[in-house]
Amino acid sequence: MSIDTIDLSLEIWRQKDSKATGNFETYALQNISTGMSFLEMLDVLNENLTRAGKDPVAFDHDCREGICGMCGAVINGVAHGPEPETTLCQLHMRHFKTGDTLVIEPFRSRAFPIRKDLITDRSALDRIIQAGGYVSVNTGGTPDGNTIPIPSATAELAMDAASCIGCGACVASCPNGAAMLFTGAKISQLCLLPQGQPERTERALAMVKAMDTEGFGNCTNERECEAVCPKGISIRNIARMNKEFVKATFFG
Repeated sequence: MSIDTIDLSLEIWRQKDSKATGNFETYALQNISTGMSFLEMLDVLNENLTRAGKDPVAFDHDCREGICGMCGAVINGVAHGPEPETTLCQLHMRHFKTGDTLVIEPFRSRAFPIRKDLITDRSALDRIIQAGGYVSVNTGGTPDGNTIPIPSATAELAMDAASCIGCGACVASCPNGAAMLFTGAKISQLCLLPQGQPERTERALAMVKAMDTEGFGNCTNERECEAVCPKGISIRNIARMNKEFVKATFFG
């Protein structure tokens, strides 16, 4: 069985460090298998650069299974590339054709400083999660899950919100650089469940404050975040976060 191959032109953002200016550099790749993932294609490029004695392109990756949220880049203006609900590592080269020019750049946001090439510092999202604190639980034996009554619809909403992997694509795609889909998902997954009720008020206030402190913008309902989210998280979670914040502010 023959394997299709394509030839590509890559325009990749190269930046030595956070203080450098940075610029696009063009690379040509031939005979790229359409069975490769996007990151495997970058691996091939880096092998070529290394053999030529040049600095390979730095990019984030870990599990390469769409779970960890480490990978991320903007391809032709779209975070994670053209396929819906797909992380960069799950994107395959069969979605491109020979002769294509791919413009590849890092997730850009005031809260995501570029460290090198396609690598950005997304630790601001970690600090938002840290601001949310912990959940209170009773010590002792582990209770049976079925003893906690949670309506099926509510559990599904919580699980949908909990599927957020914190990749930051929502921030990179938002015209305002907002992290409200991410923060809304993290607040929603706990405020919907009994385990998240004791700290519900404090959590909403603290996470929204942390989000603002990190320099993220505000939501203007562009829905770009929802369009590029690899887990298909709904902007309804933003509405839920706003409701939680208002309740916590005025009714404590």
